[in-house]
Amino acid sequence: MGRMTRRQALGTISGAAAATALPALPAMAADRTIRHFWWGNPERDRRTFEVIDVFQKNHSDVEVSGETIGWGDYWTKMATQTAGRNMADLVQMDYRFLFEYVRRGALQPLDDHIGNGLDLSNFDAGPLSGGMVDGKLYALNIGSNSQVVPFNTRLFEEAGIDADVINWTREEFAAACEQVATQTNAKGADDFSLLIEYMEAWARQEGRDFYDADGNVTATAEDVAGYWAYWGEMRDAGIVMDKNHTVILDKPMSEWGIVTGESAMSPCWSNQLVAVQGLVGDAIGAAMVAHKEGGAGWGQFIKPSMFMSLTRDADDVEAAIMYMNDWINNPEATAILGLERGIPANPMVREALAPSFTPPEKLSVDYFNAIQDKVGPLPLPAPKGAGEVRDAFMRIGTDVVLGNMDAAEAAGIFIEDAQSIVDRAR
Repeated sequence: MGRMTRRQALGTISGAAAATALPALPAMAADRTIRHFWWGNPERDRRTFEVIDVFQKNHSDVEVSGETIGWGDYWTKMATQTAGRNMADLVQMDYRFLFEYVRRGALQPLDDHIGNGLDLSNFDAGPLSGGMVDGKLYALNIGSNSQVVPFNTRLFEEAGIDADVINWTREEFAAACEQVATQTNAKGADDFSLLIEYMEAWARQEGRDFYDADGNVTATAEDVAGYWAYWGEMRDAGIVMDKNHTVILDKPMSEWGIVTGESAMSPCWSNQLVAVQGLVGDAIGAAMVAHKEGGAGWGQFIKPSMFMSLTRDADDVEAAIMYMNDWINNPEATAILGLERGIPANPMVREALAPSFTPPEKLSVDYFNAIQDKVGPLPLPAPKGAGEVRDAFMRIGTDVVLGNMDAAEAAGIFIEDAQSIVDRAR
């Protein structure tokens, strides 16, 4: 694909499924080039390209080419680039896939650059440790977050809902869905049936992480069956979105129920609240994943929302490290990024940003503060093959949603398949 101007690039940004190379070009040809690849949405893309502009203004000899794509296609494109030894110099990395890409030899450790181009002296220790594999730092935290269920406050008011959305139970969540569905012209929520991340929270409330320290599947068929049955009952009752909406996998944000107005609640991560509010006409609120009354533990956890990693294929490592350092330490860059990718791990950045928080940014921080004592520990990174397990969950769960398979039978098949996938991937 030929290069395009930043103006042309920003005009084409969307949640389209196809990857799009979107370079941000300086006025004159640069002697050095680096590529940055991230999964995004229009708001994230806009901010990222503005940061690229700032970096290039300060480093006129370096040209940064930005490549962005939606989450649903990001990992397929990443796998293709990895296999072809054509990875971008810097990639956005997710905690779920960090160990997998380190084991593939696709990422370079950052340790030798700390204090030598990469200043981490003001970083929180917890977020820093989340990017470590086997004692080495492979991923730089560019925001922390947690699961969240944004809700349309107008629809909640119309339905007469006065629930404690931080402490609510599974039963109270279902009751709120019923109130919305019967008192307004929207469904209570999207159907979370095919979201393995929320099923994992369900399993943690039952007392089990999805994987153990050896990468084996420890969630049970009963956990999965219970999760699918819970959502199936609400779907059958007509209080959450129907099967035709549910089986569309990895929808762009523009098609989420809370955005289209078809439902009052949609699942996401707290770093996405800013972008969600940007697409919803009404004010949104932020709820926790519903708790299990008397459960074995908290289902949610605070995790690195995303990382930036230096890849095996990076040529100009010095330029890549300069760019990475700007993301966490340059006040001009951090002011542009704000909280869209999550809560910054640098307390000086958080302090500097606070006076200029927009209402959705304040909502994100207030939510983050409210859940601090209601979350469990960060689970161990998922083993190699986790992406294929996620695909299997959606594929088998689709048969449940469509009524082609009983939840209990399908759950047994899924757990067996999941274990076979991670065994084969070792």
